[in-house]
Amino acid sequence: MAKMAASFIESRMGLLFMVCVTFFVGGSLAVDRGNFKTCDQSAFCKRQRAMKPGQSPYRALLDTLELSDSRLTLQLINDNNKVHLLLELYRLQGNMTRVKINELKPLKPRFEVPDVLIAEPPTEPLSVLSQDDNGVVLSLGAESQRLIVSARPFRLDIMEGPELLLSLNSRGLLAFEHLRLRKDTLSYKISSTIDSMWNKIKWVFSRQADAEGVDKNENVDGAEQQEEDKAADGESDKDEVQDGMWEETFKSHADSKPNGPTSISLDFSLPGVEHVYGIPEHADSLKLKTTDGGDPYRLYNLDVFQYELYNPMALYGHVPVLLAHNTQRTLGIFWLNAAETWVDISSNTAGKTVFGKMLDYVQGASETPQTDVRWISESGIIDVFVMLGPKPTDVFAQYASLTGTQSFPPLAGLAYHQCRWNYNDQDDVRAVDQGFDEHDIPYDFIWLDIEHTDGKRYFTWDPHKFSQPKEMLQGIMEKKRKMVAIVDPHIKVDGSYKIHSEIRSRGFYVKNKDGGDYEGWCWPGNSGYPDFTNPEMRAWWASQFAYDQYEGSMENLYTWNDMNEPSVFNGPEVTMHKDAMHGNWEHRDVHNLYGLYVHMATTEGQIQRSGGTERPFVLTRAFFAGSQRYGAVWTGDNAAEWDHLKISIPMCLSLGLVGISLCGADVGGFFKHPSTELLVRWYQTGAYQPFFRAHAHLDTPRREPWLFGPENTALIREAIRQRYALLPYWYQQFYQAHKTGHPVMRALWVEYPKDTATFTIDDQFLIGRDLLVHPVTEEGARGVTAYLPGAGEVWYDVHTFQKHNGAQNLYIPVTMSSIPVFQRGGSIIPKKLRVRRSSSCMENDPYTLIVALNPQRTAEGELYIDDGHTFNYDTKKEFVHRSLTFANNSLTSRNLCLDCQFSTKSWIEKVVILGASKPNKVTLKMDGKDSSVEFEFDASMSVLTLRKPGMNAGADWTVLLQ
Repeated sequence: MAKMAASFIESRMGLLFMVCVTFFVGGSLAVDRGNFKTCDQSAFCKRQRAMKPGQSPYRALLDTLELSDSRLTLQLINDNNKVHLLLELYRLQGNMTRVKINELKPLKPRFEVPDVLIAEPPTEPLSVLSQDDNGVVLSLGAESQRLIVSARPFRLDIMEGPELLLSLNSRGLLAFEHLRLRKDTLSYKISSTIDSMWNKIKWVFSRQADAEGVDKNENVDGAEQQEEDKAADGESDKDEVQDGMWEETFKSHADSKPNGPTSISLDFSLPGVEHVYGIPEHADSLKLKTTDGGDPYRLYNLDVFQYELYNPMALYGHVPVLLAHNTQRTLGIFWLNAAETWVDISSNTAGKTVFGKMLDYVQGASETPQTDVRWISESGIIDVFVMLGPKPTDVFAQYASLTGTQSFPPLAGLAYHQCRWNYNDQDDVRAVDQGFDEHDIPYDFIWLDIEHTDGKRYFTWDPHKFSQPKEMLQGIMEKKRKMVAIVDPHIKVDGSYKIHSEIRSRGFYVKNKDGGDYEGWCWPGNSGYPDFTNPEMRAWWASQFAYDQYEGSMENLYTWNDMNEPSVFNGPEVTMHKDAMHGNWEHRDVHNLYGLYVHMATTEGQIQRSGGTERPFVLTRAFFAGSQRYGAVWTGDNAAEWDHLKISIPMCLSLGLVGISLCGADVGGFFKHPSTELLVRWYQTGAYQPFFRAHAHLDTPRREPWLFGPENTALIREAIRQRYALLPYWYQQFYQAHKTGHPVMRALWVEYPKDTATFTIDDQFLIGRDLLVHPVTEEGARGVTAYLPGAGEVWYDVHTFQKHNGAQNLYIPVTMSSIPVFQRGGSIIPKKLRVRRSSSCMENDPYTLIVALNPQRTAEGELYIDDGHTFNYDTKKEFVHRSLTFANNSLTSRNLCLDCQFSTKSWIEKVVILGASKPNKVTLKMDGKDSSVEFEFDASMSVLTLRKPGMNAGADWTVLLQ
């Protein structure tokens, strides 16, 4: 009876909780801004932003300079409060400079971000070129690059020849709130009284020493030294106490701030720069806007329901990397800090019209465009990497050398994913799976949201709705398909739940400020939050994905980490209290790392369960710098609105610029119900974005692709089939991203860095170098205007093979079936045109090569093939990598990896050459033999089609047009 009563109470409480949550999640039509802070409501941001540009109080003490092979150190002093800082400068391999600033003698250590850098970055020697009382000039090696340290006030300038590339603290906004003792506590009053007595004793003895003729240079005491001693102890009389320094309240939530004010700030000036990008994630344009007169861009991982568009509010994940670009150079700033961060951007050209800029030019105005960027973080140290490019691809490689590249996903991860909150039970899963087959629509993954679990207990299955998970998984495995199940990092507080009991018994939960386990409300109700900053906790979490631990799991079950900002429904700003404790560190220090660590531990668990042989697939909502190493991200809880479709493009482009290529948005919109037109257009857009998943909220009508009438089913089917036909190209692009750090989905300016017309384009994009996509994102559109870049280049419509010149705006009439996509002249793209029910079913199918000739009648491309799912490409060099080149009327396949061992059953079924002339005959040269090849030529479109040349995709061969 007691158990029945407890069960009844729990179910009633759960029902009440779900009613509240449903109202909280689904009851509002847009984000409640009142739940989230503005800069004025964030005490440290308000404090720092009150500082205006001017003379910096910091000066460099040049007599403290020490230079070793790898670094320069130098003390800085704040002349207002006499606090000493330690500046460290490093010249890093690959044309980067690292700047670190910390307190010289902090009261306790300040947090420095671990686990984001893949290794300690290798350094190169610094050398002093000149030094005087005003500063020191250092050589940065390459191309007469110099780093100038100015002493009074302190400032850093990076020069290349006569050109100033970047300045630090040129606006005097360096601010470093040192750790200090709180003055209104009993312990402070006792210690300050003792210190005061001790200082008086020292002063008496020093006066006595002076009277006895001791050299005064040996006793630098006196008032100034006493002031510096007090500052070092964190008690300068000149420190002004302001509201929010020692405690802060937001709505009903108190932040105890036991360490007091610890914020940091630094400004960067970028002369010659008008366009800056990056610092995702924000639902905003690709080019970052100036923040004068509004809030700065906020970087603080938060669970934001139905986020608003075109504003700088924080969202689910953040990467503190900003790129600056002009026609001469691209450079990057990586601010390695995991605390709440705000970024202010100002520009001297902001607000000027095109006419105003032309007038400046005509009148000979001498003002050089300049963008100023100011970073403000709540705690930690200043640790910044300046990536000096000079090309966009150089900056990508520099950042990848620091934080790693995009993980190489299994091929199936790049195919189509079908998801909703929630598929009801095993019968529902079976019916949806069967529906795809009945309507001849391919898919690779079906997803299960939180309702598949036993009462929101992750790593479990609902005993009634999903009572035979292995039977379900086996059923989709037989069709060469896979499943993703959600595993969130909030753990139901329930003594009978094994996961909770083990975490609690091992002491692995985050602690509250009083030392107990931190608890908050999330989907299961009262929940604990594992401390993923603890490597032992991460190792234990990874072990739970083993097949003998995760009951019902099989090798075709993969994972989705949601709510890992972390989301705490009853916490401040729907997240964890900043004074919660992760070991010795406050949550405020590590907040933006939490999602990265959850993703890291889950990915490691998937790798371990296969003995290290199988590549993982893990989707995360929260992320940070380095998250690219662990899998995919998506843009969170969007809405079924046209503007949300449009914003998916700049949001994913911004992520690509900072290393995260495997990005997508919920197709159709998570909240609300899309019109059929919007749904079709979203499928057409999503089919050309890296992570392609349809998803929908619990309260929305069902949205499987065949539920909107035969005509719309056919349109959606065609979009998905286009994705599957292009999978060889997508896979090859992700291999390159994994090797180089280059983005897969690219802003046009990345490939056309001198073309100013591309600098603000964010309604179209490139996939790799060779495909340009301009999705239709306007309701009722009859046409779109696409910019085709590249003077002297040509682009081919991939559907009609119509040729168009580059460097023009092209108007394209569209119907509901139109997806404007163009292939660059000079490229060769592999496709598989025999689309089957899943990507695995297409493994041995033949290839079609699309050869698009440039005006010089040449083209080049690559073909990459491996087993599609293991690490053997890396550990055993088991892959095919071919160079494909067309020149002098011959198409040649050449091996790019001579010591690779991999065989493929796939062959070349067709070659389509765009921009060709009609040959008299076509000959295949292979294995020392010549054979003729059938062909047909369309003179109206200049398209030559070679039919069934028949060579193996992994072989050496040449096709000669005569």
